Amino acid sequence: QVQLVESGGGSVQAGGSLSLSCAGSLRTFSTYNMGWFRQAPGKEREFVAAIAWSLGRTYYADSVKGRFTISRDNAKNTVTLEMNSLKPEDPAVYFCAADQDRRVAFYSGRYSKESEYDFWGQGTQGTVSS
Repeated sequence: QVQLVESGGGSVQAGGSLSLSCAGSLRTFSTYNMGWFRQAPGKEREFVAAIAWSLGRTYYADSVKGRFTISRDNAKNTVTLEMNSLKPEDPAVYFCAADQDRRVAFYSGRYSKESEYDFWGQGTQGTVSS
C-alpha cells in the first residue's frame, strides 16, 4: 500500500514562511512525479506545484510563483514545499500527490491536473493570520 504523509502545517503571520514535507512509502520514489495541491474552505482543490522525476523540473501555479519552492530528496523519499511571503489567500489544506505513469504529457501541462496523480496524502493544514 502506497502511503504519502504530509507534515509541517501550522499557523504563521502574513508575510511569514512555512515548510511542508511529504514522506512517501514508495519503493521507487525517484521515479514518481510529485505534486502539491491545496484546498481552501468552500473551494475546489487547486494545483500548487509539481516536480518531475526526471531532471527535477519544477512547475508552479501563477499564484505562488516566486514565493513557493518545491524540491525533492530521493534518498529520503521526501518532497518539500517551502512557502514564503505567505498571503491571506494561501491558507488551505495542502495535499501531496504522486504520479507513477510518467507520461510525456506531464511536462506539457498534465502536472496541474488532479487526475494525473495516482496516490494522495491526507493533507496538512496551513493557516495564515493577518
